[in-house]
Amino acid sequence: MEHADVAVIGAGQSGLAAAHALSQQRLRPVVLEASGRAAGSWPKYYDSLTLFSPARYSSLPGMAFPGADPDRYPHRDEVVAYLSAYADRLDADIRTGRRVTAVRQAGAGFEVEIEGGGRLAARAVVAASGSFTRPHRPALPGLEGFTGTVLHAAQYRHPEPFAGQRIVVVGAGNSAVQIATELARFATVTLAGRNPVKFARQRILGRDLHFWLRRTGLDIAPLGRLVRTPPTQLVIDDGHYSAALAAGRPDRRPVFTGADGARLLWPDGSREKVDSVLLATGYRAHLPYLTGLEGALDDSGLPRHAEGIATRVPGLTFVGLEWQRSLSSNSLRGVGRDAARIARRLAARLAGW
Repeated sequence: MEHADVAVIGAGQSGLAAAHALSQQRLRPVVLEASGRAAGSWPKYYDSLTLFSPARYSSLPGMAFPGADPDRYPHRDEVVAYLSAYADRLDADIRTGRRVTAVRQAGAGFEVEIEGGGRLAARAVVAASGSFTRPHRPALPGLEGFTGTVLHAAQYRHPEPFAGQRIVVVGAGNSAVQIATELARFATVTLAGRNPVKFARQRILGRDLHFWLRRTGLDIAPLGRLVRTPPTQLVIDDGHYSAALAAGRPDRRPVFTGADGARLLWPDGSREKVDSVLLATGYRAHLPYLTGLEGALDDSGLPRHAEGIATRVPGLTFVGLEWQRSLSSNSLRGVGRDAARIARRLAARLAGW
């Protein structure tokens, strides 16, 4: 059986940042990616997706985001190209088309099983597979009996197929507002949610919000952890989205209270025929390959960890979890800091072998 210092599961932004950090610690990572390319979930996001952080704050360690204007907001395809180029420059063994099906303990280390029968022995494991393949679909009143179309934002690409429809977008975060506003140019759209939409100004005193997040420490540990449970997610806005909601395109309502066939029931007692409900309700960590590793996950399938270090499985770590250590833990701008910390911890652990 082949052996590696560390098996890194996933070659998106988290896995690539982990591979870079491990190499800096003179460890030999093998990166196992289920898809055919090292770009993570980015190629699957909707066509118009644009980062809310400028290029200067959207880099992984060791390679600046390219382009003449560091203050622009890169779009999806730029991020895909950046991650592909980053992977090409890494001094790491990245293997695409290698879906990990199970991780098992083997002595003081691990045995990683790969779809198709492959196996890899590793002294440590970094789970960096993200959450895009596990869209969160919350229980909403009557939605199971709704006879219209129900889809998640993970299935949304562009607005043209929805032209002329009556659509309800559920959510109150950046993606929900961005998608609902885009759809409202082609359809009649309501943005529905349990919480109000809260906007944060994209530029303050001439500086992008992320400048201030970094300057104040809110974007990094430990200060960021003090506000890890805000009442609602903030939507970063240059004025475009708040103006669209103020104009009623899309309009904003509390979430519906039930469904009757293709009709949704609203809190004011009205009923309305709706063609499609789009859930922009986020994602959850997707770690099915750890289910057989005793103590790795809790009863909900979420990782048991303290700032990315598994609490019950020595040698198992995580990179890219939401709020792993800070506000920016699962973002391009922040994942490198967490990866570096994990790499240092693993290097110290493996030095004793």
